[in-house]
Amino acid sequence: MTVLFGIDRLLGDRAMLGELEGKRVALVAHPASVTADLTHSLDALIAAGVNVTSAFGPQHGLKGDKQDNMVETEDELDPLYGIPVFSLYGEVRRPTAQMMASADVFLFDLQDLGCRIYTFVTTLLYLLEEAAKADKSVWVLDRPNPAGRPVEGTLLVPGQESFVGAAPMPMRHGLTMGEMGHWFVEHFGLDLDYRVVAMDGWQPDGPGQGWPESRVWINPSPNAANVNMARAYAGTVMLEGTTLSEGRGTTRPLEVLFGAPDVDARGVLVEMARLAPEWLAGCAIRECWFTPTFHKHSGQLCSALMIHAEGSFYSHHAFRPWRLQALAFKAIRNLGPDYPLWRDFPYEYEFDRLAIDVINGGPALREWVDDANATPHELDNLASADEASWIAMVREYLIY
Repeated sequence: MTVLFGIDRLLGDRAMLGELEGKRVALVAHPASVTADLTHSLDALIAAGVNVTSAFGPQHGLKGDKQDNMVETEDELDPLYGIPVFSLYGEVRRPTAQMMASADVFLFDLQDLGCRIYTFVTTLLYLLEEAAKADKSVWVLDRPNPAGRPVEGTLLVPGQESFVGAAPMPMRHGLTMGEMGHWFVEHFGLDLDYRVVAMDGWQPDGPGQGWPESRVWINPSPNAANVNMARAYAGTVMLEGTTLSEGRGTTRPLEVLFGAPDVDARGVLVEMARLAPEWLAGCAIRECWFTPTFHKHSGQLCSALMIHAEGSFYSHHAFRPWRLQALAFKAIRNLGPDYPLWRDFPYEYEFDRLAIDVINGGPALREWVDDANATPHELDNLASADEASWIAMVREYLIY
């Protein structure tokens, strides 16, 4: 069964297209913003007669060419259509009044990964907030959450907000962008014309378990290369706050529990199994080696553990990547109490907090890892309470 995404439904519905007649329309997009036949949404909308007067690119750019975090994109003119392409990851993260004045209706068509730290979530919130101020309409052209409905992680602590932490939500939030927008509108008390062009046929727990088998995967950002990465990301993204390699500079970034030249991967896996064998469920973990061509440990042979949340190894509701990654950190700390695990550097323009705390929306996970007496049961209790709270909070906003 072919699943129709929001862009496909809009283009196939004359009544909806008719509502855009006489309106100036902006598109927020990236390389994965494509129709079922892989036409980019910008081209498809203009071909359908929609008056697209501007476009917006999130982190990594409309073209998706920016490789790493904190690599900015400049505004430009589209060479084919002559419309302005505004960067929401350049001089600003939040649309300016001038940018908002470029259109009446803003179509948000970003493929997400279902993880709080993936910055497209925050970009949606900022767009909604500015649209409310400017009396503009926002339509989310909905797309699947490839990680599906499972929810995992502690809630962001109030006061710990950042560009990778928009609101008190867990790391793995279980919502589509359309559903998230409904929660944002209610949670922040936003007054605007908000609409979701829902998908047709998407089943969060159906075939593909989050990502429909009938649809091609296209990288929404340079290191989001496949569904395995999307499933693992709510855990592996935490590696960005450590001295351990997340696999950047290899062909399978963010699909490893870690890579380092001075860590015994096999020994770490044994310690993980001793500490909390149930946290290894739902996937296969394989010892491997890699030599990054750039980024951390460039040119050095790294011992690593590869995650396979795919094929017959994958169990959708048993796989818990946030706990799995936390367990790897705990095992490394147990085996090397003085190992320099946490990387101290500016992360997403936050200069006063450790990157791992910015990523997790608070210090709880780091403190658990560093506490020699803390047990997996304690972290599980902390996260389980937050997960239950989140599930109850967002239940009414589910569309699928």
